[in-house]
Amino acid sequence: MENIQLYIKENKPRFLTELIDLLKIPSISADSAYKDDVLKTAEAVKISLEKAGCDQVEVCNTDGYPIVYGEKIIDPNLPTVLVYGHYDVQPPDPINLWNSPPFEPIIKSTDAHPEGAIFARGACDDKGQMYMHVKALEFMTSTNQLPCNVKFMIEGEEEVGSPNLAIFVKNNQEKLKNDVILISDTGMIANDVPSITTGLRGLSYVEVEVTGPNRDLHSGLYGGAVANPINVLTKMIASLHDENNHITIPGFYDNVEELSTEERAQMAKAPFSLEAYKKALNINAVYGEAGYTTNERNSIRPTLDVNGIWGGYTGEGAKTVIPSKAFAKISMRLVPHQDWETITELFTTHFNNIAPEGVSIKVTPHHGGQGYVTPIDNIGYQAASKAYQDTFGKTPIPQRSGGSIPIVSLFEQELNSKSILMGFGLDSDAIHSPNEHFGVFNYLKGIETIPLFYKYFTELSK
Repeated sequence: MENIQLYIKENKPRFLTELIDLLKIPSISADSAYKDDVLKTAEAVKISLEKAGCDQVEVCNTDGYPIVYGEKIIDPNLPTVLVYGHYDVQPPDPINLWNSPPFEPIIKSTDAHPEGAIFARGACDDKGQMYMHVKALEFMTSTNQLPCNVKFMIEGEEEVGSPNLAIFVKNNQEKLKNDVILISDTGMIANDVPSITTGLRGLSYVEVEVTGPNRDLHSGLYGGAVANPINVLTKMIASLHDENNHITIPGFYDNVEELSTEERAQMAKAPFSLEAYKKALNINAVYGEAGYTTNERNSIRPTLDVNGIWGGYTGEGAKTVIPSKAFAKISMRLVPHQDWETITELFTTHFNNIAPEGVSIKVTPHHGGQGYVTPIDNIGYQAASKAYQDTFGKTPIPQRSGGSIPIVSLFEQELNSKSILMGFGLDSDAIHSPNEHFGVFNYLKGIETIPLFYKYFTELSK
């Protein structure tokens, strides 16, 4: 597109300042103490869309946090792209592991980002990547180069499972009508190895509670005679994998898609250094399901992981008690064709079945979603590929991601649209972790690449 690199160069300081201002707002959807900040962020997104050129922008209330909707319709006969993103962020805990305050953004160089990276919670997931689309629209409208219609749907509850998004989508199908959905909430292999995410894993997220005695007990007077919920819970969790790290829940693998040797060979072409991977994580060995490579384990295979476990006394010093209760949060990443509700039921049944006498079990499902695969022969993927070729000088590699965006399958079901996942983050950007960051190169390259997607998608739609 004409003058896009010049436009980015001239506006780079402003683009960075605007993103930094957005990152300063702690829009933590999981913690009600930050309710005002989440609402403030929604209003900031609304204003940014208006300034970028949307003709209509509204903050749509839900039973939770609002969804910001915007649109720029230049001709109803032209294709329409719906951009999805989210303005809420993960909690920053543990705070003590951050090298700088999570909501006081700073830019500094790293090995992966020699041109600098913005360190802040939400920098990559997803404020930085969402805001690329806002600035891309600004460029296209201010230079009169927008080739099609654009709609935005930016939500504030993605990090808590999007509990109200499905209702909004179902109730606003005409408003959200589109020809393709564009999402930047994923990553790419490297800054010199562009890739497009073509698959996402599904998710089942549950909380388990093990209850033993009706109160905390003295471990001397009752130890060895009463079931200790923490001991029981840890044994139960340990039994969920066998010696080959296969998940032991009956029926868990029934619908797991087994990729062909040819498909696995294509995946193996992506550049990957196991030694660099281990070094980046400061580990001396990898771990996982027998018979699969590291990149296969974290993308095309299902998993079960404990995300948190607690119970009993954890304060300073000693308190010798057998706790009344023990808890854990468990997530299961699922591959396409595994239904998350079915998996949740299988887990619940199995967890109750393996509980010993002397304790009671409660399993509380929190949220979930289906996996998703985008075919690479549709015009949306082809348009994205051509856009990356123009800006990176290389054909992007199709890549399945280990992450989950549960609403993608919902979009196809309700809106009958394919989603194209144009992510610009890197695996090393520490999303959901302390010191999350997003490369300045990646941020600006996204702004440069996105308008080309619109151009090529419009051309291929004719």
